[in-house]
Amino acid sequence: MELKKYTRLSLFIALSVVLNLIESIIPIFNGYIPGLKLGLANTIILFVLYTYSFKDALYVSIVRVFVVGILRTGIFSVSFFFSLGGAFLSIIMMSIIKKISHLSIIGISIIGSVFHSLGQIIIATIFIKTNTLYYLSWLILFSIPTGIITGIIAKELIKVFEKIDLKY
Repeated sequence: MELKKYTRLSLFIALSVVLNLIESIIPIFNGYIPGLKLGLANTIILFVLYTYSFKDALYVSIVRVFVVGILRTGIFSVSFFFSLGGAFLSIIMMSIIKKISHLSIIGISIIGSVFHSLGQIIIATIFIKTNTLYYLSWLILFSIPTGIITGIIAKELIKVFEKIDLKY
């Protein structure tokens, strides 16, 4: 059973990396506001959080950041730390809010999106040492619709897995 679980988690890591890489070449948000993305890879993180566990979702999220760091942004670059800070704070807060509230997966996704942005701003403040709070209002403004989109996709993904009765 454990081998089957880790094989699937590995596939989820690979899928989240691919989604992250695809998203990085979509020019919709690139360049206008630093750090602004749709967050397609987070659909996978939400799926794992809801169908496996917090520990598994944290594992998939952190490994994804490292793999993308190796493949694209450079391991231990400033971009890598932005992503790591956002991913870590996001998954922690999604897990906490999921446990203590009755929010839907879409609400949890919005929370994750907002805290991902906050995590990036915290890291930016540490690294850049300038006033990066200006970006926070823009990032949070866009976190709501992107969180909704990501949450809807994750919700539908869960429905598909339940419909085909695929055991997680």
